Amino acid sequence: MRDADLAEVMEVELRAYPFPWTPGIFRDCLRAQYPMWLLVDDGHIVGYAVLSLAVDEAHLLNLCVDPVCQGRGHGRRLLQAILGIARGHRIARVFLEARPSNPAALALYHDTGFNEIGRRPRYYPARQGREDAIVMALELLED
Repeated sequence: MRDADLAEVMEVELRAYPFPWTPGIFRDCLRAQYPMWLLVDDGHIVGYAVLSLAVDEAHLLNLCVDPVCQGRGHGRRLLQAILGIARGHRIARVFLEARPSNPAALALYHDTGFNEIGRRPRYYPARQGREDAIVMALELLED
């Protein structure tokens, strides 16, 4: 992902989330040189992922597939690619937060081997107050 992609990324972000990231958050991640990958189909961005790396741990900050393209395996493909990047950086553990109200994401993460390790109370904004975050982790074992 590059600055030039942000307008199209924001279109997807706004379609996908009721409480989307701002362009500034994406720019901050670009400036920090986080691995940020796009999934492009027929010349259009259908998904993206943002990963933060620190020593031997990584944090999946955002994994998004355009709602009009969901259910086609794009999320799984993007997650596998970003985990490959983490392995390439010799990351031992990947963390993420997910909304309990997002069963498709939770199923994907569980299917990939992530386990729930805790909760962050009132972490996400929600239509009526706040929503907890399920904290998940995946141990990346050496092949």
